[in-house]
Amino acid sequence: MELQILVSKKGTRVVTASNLHQALRLPDHKYNSNIEKWLSDVYAFKDDVRKPIDLKDYSQRPLKHSKLKDYFISIELAKLITLNSNSGVKMHFAKWLMSLQEQVENAELLTKDQVLAVLELSKVMGLVSCQKSVEKQHLRQYEANNGSAHQWWQYRAQLLGYSSETLKAKMEEVGKNYKGKNLLQMLVKVDQYEIVRMSIIDLFIALGKSYSYAKNMGDLAKIFAKEMKVEIWDDRGSDINFASANLNQDLISELRNFEYGSSFGFLEAA
Repeated sequence: MELQILVSKKGTRVVTASNLHQALRLPDHKYNSNIEKWLSDVYAFKDDVRKPIDLKDYSQRPLKHSKLKDYFISIELAKLITLNSNSGVKMHFAKWLMSLQEQVENAELLTKDQVLAVLELSKVMGLVSCQKSVEKQHLRQYEANNGSAHQWWQYRAQLLGYSSETLKAKMEEVGKNYKGKNLLQMLVKVDQYEIVRMSIIDLFIALGKSYSYAKNMGDLAKIFAKEMKVEIWDDRGSDINFASANLNQDLISELRNFEYGSSFGFLEAA
């Protein structure tokens, strides 16, 4: 049985649960129980260890003339299901799905529209209001996946590649005073373009992208920010915002009002 890849109107690649079940040569009479187990198990997704999320990792496939339930399943979830199955052909399909997933992520990163989107995002991420908004939603996603924010700062330091302590050490090396300064204030002194990278990573992880994808986007944004000499401005609490006068106001508004779990119209339109 061949595993068929379907493409949505937005370009998202998926498989159906019924087709995957047949391709893995699993018993037909175990279909319902297997599907229920697939959608309730815990997997090591790229963004976290968690259960599949409806409308993110899978969605129900409407069937008119069947009592069986079917689902559209993301390529990543299909790969994880395959690896966890008892199928005798799982290695073949798992390797193929893994290769397909990597191709999709790399292709997304290199599309013209995505590059232009990151370019625009790099400009507005100099505004502290946008930075704080996406950081807050990244934190909300982390809390939703982990049940609390207990390990938030350790997790974020590992993700970004530095912590407050490492920044303090860098400031001390160059003879700058770090006392009383928070992470953002230290980055302004050490590497202000890293703030743009950090905020882009926050945004894409809050959007459900993988760590590697978010980091790649963040690295690209940092390059753009450095070339454009993006300045960091604390625009909060100011009625007249000269810093954002020449920036995309619709994008700024969308970032300020962005909420974890919602779509991001700017990227969808790109």
